[in-house]
Order: sequence, then structure tokens, then C-alpha cells
Amino acid sequence: MKILVTGGAGFIASHVVDKYIELGHDVVIVDNLSTGYLKNVNDKAKLYVEDICNYNLRNIIEEEQPDIVNHHAAQISVPVSVKDPLHDAEVNIKGTLNLLENCVNFKIKKVIFISSGGAIYGEADEYPTTENYLPRPLSPYAVNKYTTELYLHYYFKSFGLKFTTLRYANVYGPRQVPHGEAGVISIFKNKYLKNERPTLFAFPENPDGMIRDYVFVKDVVNANVLALDKGDNDAFNIGSGIETTTGELLREISTQMGVNYDPYFAAPRPGDIRRSCLNTDKAKQILNWSPTVSLPEGIKMTVKIL
Repeated sequence: MKILVTGGAGFIASHVVDKYIELGHDVVIVDNLSTGYLKNVNDKAKLYVEDICNYNLRNIIEEEQPDIVNHHAAQISVPVSVKDPLHDAEVNIKGTLNLLENCVNFKIKKVIFISSGGAIYGEADEYPTTENYLPRPLSPYAVNKYTTELYLHYYFKSFGLKFTTLRYANVYGPRQVPHGEAGVISIFKNKYLKNERPTLFAFPENPDGMIRDYVFVKDVVNANVLALDKGDNDAFNIGSGIETTTGELLREISTQMGVNYDPYFAAPRPGDIRRSCLNTDKAKQILNWSPTVSLPEGIKMTVKIL
């Protein structure tokens, strides 16, 4: 089938593109290269350097007539969304609506939407958090991700546009850059390569840092493959289900790189949450998806290539 991948030059989506092509699909990429890189683009994919907010997106979809749209393109930073919520909404709401309108106009079969399980639930009372928990977003980024999920329900009920929402935990792996939702791994790695001390952001009651759920990009790619024909009109957590503090993560990276610098400690940034960990039982039951790569294994593969 033909699949249009927005943000396909970026960290996660470029891996998704590679897998889709490996499986024999015809892939078209739309990416404005604001955070993506040409070096990530599979040479068997067709690339349009275009912004999802622009009118020309209509011409691309009309020309290519994809069967499925995989929507990864986004403003990906929580701190940036706090500093500039209008820009975040411009990309993550207006840009997505532009995409969805064109999906309806040209009768696209399905949209795979990438949401954020690591952000939309906020400081959840249910832990690990299931998809049944009512999101309580604490940043404009999280608000806009959840808002898009609601729009997807609207477009399905009103126009029959099918969707699958994947709520990622903190994704890491090769090609990751030191910004965005899980850029901390590449940040720590780059600091060590420069013989610099990293910074560990922490709440006073938990000096070992925030608790997060880290999932390797290979496992995330598998979820995107399964979502092509499973999980219609539903949302799924995609994570490891394992708690890891930032301090634990830092110690694992330093051990594997053979270096050790005591970190600087800093107060939480606006939009930071204390802990996040996802229950992935629903993805196991309906998508037949499970994580396969442990954190030490994933870090080993990541620090070798980053």
C-alpha cells in the first residue's frame, strides 16, 4: 500500500519509514526539515520538503493518493510549548487539522496519529496509567496532543475517517537528537563526549530525578506496523511499563560509556511532571504488541551510534 508519513525525516518516523519500505510499502514523506534531516531519509521514499500547515499539502495528497497517513510531524518539545504556546498550537493543532481536512477530502482510509502517553496524563493518580484514565495535561504540548485525539473522534464520527492513536512513552534510540521528549539520552551522551558534567533536573522530594518510561525505537516501529491494520478508532499506550529515574538512566549511560561525571542538579522546568509510566496491556491484547528491548540493551545500541 502507499503510506504518507509526515515528519518522516525525523528521529522516530524515519525508522518507521525504513520498516514500511522494508515490508514492501510505497512511502511518501512530508517534512519541512525544521527538526528532521536529509541524512535520515530513505532513498527509496519520495520526499516533499513542505510544512503541514501550508496549503500545498492539499496538492501533495491529491497527487499521491495514499491509502494511509502516518502523522508524526509535530512541535515536539514541552519547554518550547510552554514558552510559545501559540507556535505549538499552530503546528500541533492547525497543522494537524489541515492534514485531516485533506484526508477527508481525498478519502484517505486511515490516519495513524502519534500522541504522547508521557505527557497527556499529567500527574496521574492511576499508576502505571491505562488508556482509561482521563488525561490531565499540564503543558500546551500535552493539551494539543489530547485535543487532536478528540478531533480524530470527530472526524471518524462525522466523515468515517478511521484512526489509530499511539500514545508514546519516552522514545530513545539511534538518530535521536538532544531535544524533544526523550532527548535526555543524547544530551547525556554528548556531554560525556565533551568531558562535561550533565544536568539532572529533579523535584526536591526526589533528588534522583523524574520517573519516566523509556521505550526503544525498534519497539515503537513495530507498533506502527501493527497499527496499519489493527486498533481502528482507539488509542494505545506504547511504552516499557518500567519506571526509570533520570539518575538511573544517567548511571546506565555513564557505565556503558566508561565515564563518570557527577551531574549538576537543577529545579524542574515548566511543564515537567514528577513521574510517568504506562500500562501497555491493551496494546498487547489488541495490537499483539509488546516491548522486546531492555533499557541496558537499548542504551548500548544507542550510545554506539548516536
